[in-house]
Amino acid sequence: MPVTAQPGPARVLFVVVVTLTLGAGAVMAPAPSVRAQDPEEVGPPEEVEPSLLPTGEEGETPGGGDEGLPEYSAVPPGVPAPPVVSAASAILIDWRTGQVLYAKDAYLPRAPASTTKILTAIVVLENADLSEKVVVSRNAASTPGSAMQLRAGQVLTVGELLWGVLLRSGNNACVALAEHIAGTEEAFVEMLNRRARELGARSTHFRNSHGISVPHHYSTAFDLALMARYAMTIPAFEAIVRTREATLPLDGGEWALRMRNTNSLLWTFAGADGVKTGTTAVAGRCLVASATRGGRRLLSVVLRSDDRYRDSAELLEWGFANFTTVCLARAEQAVGAVPVRRGLERSVTLVTAEDFWAACPAWAGDALGLDVHIYGQVKAPVRRGQVLGVAEATLDEGVVRAVNLVAERDVLLWTPERAALRALLSILKLLARFGVG
Repeated sequence: MPVTAQPGPARVLFVVVVTLTLGAGAVMAPAPSVRAQDPEEVGPPEEVEPSLLPTGEEGETPGGGDEGLPEYSAVPPGVPAPPVVSAASAILIDWRTGQVLYAKDAYLPRAPASTTKILTAIVVLENADLSEKVVVSRNAASTPGSAMQLRAGQVLTVGELLWGVLLRSGNNACVALAEHIAGTEEAFVEMLNRRARELGARSTHFRNSHGISVPHHYSTAFDLALMARYAMTIPAFEAIVRTREATLPLDGGEWALRMRNTNSLLWTFAGADGVKTGTTAVAGRCLVASATRGGRRLLSVVLRSDDRYRDSAELLEWGFANFTTVCLARAEQAVGAVPVRRGLERSVTLVTAEDFWAACPAWAGDALGLDVHIYGQVKAPVRRGQVLGVAEATLDEGVVRAVNLVAERDVLLWTPERAALRALLSILKLLARFGVG
């Protein structure tokens, strides 16, 4: 189906290393425009108080700083102080490496509002084809809060509903997709929570698919950054969230729904290319934002912000101005060798399991070191890809980032028979080289 769309233009140094599997997907797009909708999100009246979020000992919310003060990450030496943001929780990460460049109460559970829809979209894209037909139930059509124009009995594709979820922030589209995939929204929410744990978002627990604030529906700035980082590897997700405006033909082309992205940063910040807004009375104004400049992408999250667009823009600008990303080794590039005890080969070459990138202060791009550590004595047999150690990017005396070191090839256990066969093969190769035999 055609689409008309417009894309949008130390104490401890870096602390988080995340390895994610790339997703797959294709994107459908929308067509000529007829009907417009207000892009602003509105929270329903039946929202709960923040005190109903999870608490730790003596009623303290887990993850907060001492004596109720905000908990900030340390700023690396030589980097200007980060901007002062109004958000109650915030984080800035390097998308390629997952390293945290800035954090303010980033591990404190809060109501996430419609940023919930990031995970909803992930689970939908991983469990349904975009061309599948969805019948909108009466239950889905009557979902309160921000909405895509839907009516009971209407038939749309998964792809069409995803545009409504991510551009229009349609709560009803979320429920329609949840029911299509899992039968009920409750069963779909179980899928959401299981996928969150798999992605490493262990301080996240959802009670619905859209983000209307209810008791025990929470996430953290850090967890939302993890989920957004993964989501932006899925082509269909990335294509939708970077789109400013789109027109979606519905009901066989009888009418078209014009949608404007709720993320105003796409119009105001150079390089902005996602991700998702969220607004409820409990959560406040939230924004998960992405921007790419010069081949580098940064992700920011601000929760309960007085000015989510200014907070996000200032964090992203600070990140682009003061940090760089350096490749220390390419995947499969040899970075050393290690002896193999009782191996048919005396040693095995070590390679990085992935391209080894590290984010660091802009001034330190040429100052990063590379340290190799082996996990004890290596004994045969060794399998290709077996983790044998770790490579660390270092700056001064601190570790910036680490990746696994793996065996480049198999090394068999030495036996007399294998040794004899190996010697024979070597002789035959030598004879063949001189034209003998």
